Amino acid sequence: MAWYSQTWNWFDGAWHEGNPPIIGPRSHAAWMGSSVFDGARVFEGVMPDLDRHCARVNRSAGVMGLAPTMEPGRIMELVREGAAKFAPGTALYVKPMYWGEAEGMSTIVPDAASTQFCLTLYEAPMPVPGGLSVMKSSFRRPTLDTMPTDAKAGCLYPNNARVLREAKQNGFDNALVCDALGNVAETGTSNVFMAKDGVVFTPAANGTFLNGITRQRVIQLLRDDKVEVVEGFLRFEDFAGADEVFVSGNYSKVMPVLRIDDRHLQPGRFYRRARELYWAFAHDRPSGLAA
Repeated sequence: MAWYSQTWNWFDGAWHEGNPPIIGPRSHAAWMGSSVFDGARVFEGVMPDLDRHCARVNRSAGVMGLAPTMEPGRIMELVREGAAKFAPGTALYVKPMYWGEAEGMSTIVPDAASTQFCLTLYEAPMPVPGGLSVMKSSFRRPTLDTMPTDAKAGCLYPNNARVLREAKQNGFDNALVCDALGNVAETGTSNVFMAKDGVVFTPAANGTFLNGITRQRVIQLLRDDKVEVVEGFLRFEDFAGADEVFVSGNYSKVMPVLRIDDRHLQPGRFYRRARELYWAFAHDRPSGLAA
């Protein structure tokens, strides 16, 4: 039995089912890490902010010295085409990606003209909002002058992987990761929010972590709902003493944190409102399947 769920891929002008080989041993991305991707969601008949995800993957390609070959609108058309290959109502993860196929001016630099594109859609049920447990990671987020943190680049994710391994080895689901100065940046998989005394706080987008599309949307929705949201510099101790903590990300959208270290929390009113507002937004946009 295959390890992957039902999957369809658009590559080289055609749809392919399953997990076809698309990178070889001489492909630049296979050994030099010149790959970028983005993640969007199809669920309950909608595709919230699909246009922004498709635009971001092209920006990420440019950051890595790749030349995007697909217009965002064309990627969106392919997403709708691919989603129709699954049973109605199937929740999907949507992953457009670019990578360097050949080396350019040196072995290390990819040849922009060799940029390849693939769009992958696969079955991925939406997680039930049961909540997460988090600790403080011993690892840090890199800075913009050391890594391409302004792109959703594959080379960044081994660091996230060791954050998650450490957390799970210590009995937690995830971890809060700090930047080089000791300020909380995000979790290993998502952006993070906290509430204290009626105000919502979230780490300022300072170039050490991706300013998530779902993060931006949640901030906007809460502010439009007259909630005070402060983007600032926060320490782990701020989160440890918060009234509530929740996370945002494309895969799960909005989820509560129910334990930080040994302190147990309850899903709070700001988490509930953020999730409620996001679901209302998602079902009231013209970027859904019927668009």
